[in-house]
Amino acid sequence: MSTLSLCAAPKARAAAAPCEAPLPTALVYPCDEISLRVAVEAASTGLLDPVLVGPAATLQRLAAMHALDLSGCSLVDAASARAALEVAAQLARDGEVGALMQGALPTDEMVALVMRKDHGLRAAPRLSHVAVVQVPGRARPLLITDAAINVSPSLEDKAQIVQNAIRLAQALGVAAPKVAILSSTETVNPKIASTLDAAVLCKMAERGQIVGGLLDGPLALDDAICAETARAKGLASPVAGDADILLVPDLVAGDLLVKQLRLFAAADAAGVVLGARLPVILAGATDTLRSRLASCAIAARLAAARAAD
Repeated sequence: MSTLSLCAAPKARAAAAPCEAPLPTALVYPCDEISLRVAVEAASTGLLDPVLVGPAATLQRLAAMHALDLSGCSLVDAASARAALEVAAQLARDGEVGALMQGALPTDEMVALVMRKDHGLRAAPRLSHVAVVQVPGRARPLLITDAAINVSPSLEDKAQIVQNAIRLAQALGVAAPKVAILSSTETVNPKIASTLDAAVLCKMAERGQIVGGLLDGPLALDDAICAETARAKGLASPVAGDADILLVPDLVAGDLLVKQLRLFAAADAAGVVLGARLPVILAGATDTLRSRLASCAIAARLAAARAAD
């Protein structure tokens, strides 16, 4: 059963992980209907223990307007979005919550919350986002990184982005994830920087500088996910045609890939920010209730895996 299907069927998720307690999660400035609906649904299914951080009177008024019962949620009053960010950071520092989730505020403000050194929330040199995408007809999800935070990652950045993604894949039950480092071709071309980065990243993995996964690249997208294409091209690779993780060359490529899969392949997509002391869930304006709940399920799995380490 995939991560996304676990979230779509809460009873199945509960059966799969009966020992997991609801994850205390601060929803930062959840001043719109969908944010509150996520909180109510996640609380009712035992997925999260939501802490709503925002103007209490506004949240209660919104809940009444949309017939949402907030009795399963805690409310922490914060008069503005900026105040809500500061309060949520304090809750995270004090260990009162085990995850943060974006409400009705810009994504860059949510990312900046974690990046600020004075908040003490960073745990790795590089923050990165992993989109977990379930494509119809594919047995397991694809992890695509990074399509949300790192615009033009350097080689060093990519090494950390890959390591973050491997850790998430392991938390989701893939013991040794296969990582395809994407470019436009499967051959190293000095004129295409992403192919050079791919070759170096593979060598870094051989030398133990990236651990826990099996890397190959450069690989074109069809090489990475289509076994027939890999065979036709004569690629002798344990990753080609069977990738779990797709490392994209830059944010634009990743953003286009995720959106193409959602729009043209009817894929479900969720995700989480890695590299912080706790999972951080981003929620774009076009993200559905289903995708947001799937992101909550991923964060819960990640938090449980970290607690077990």
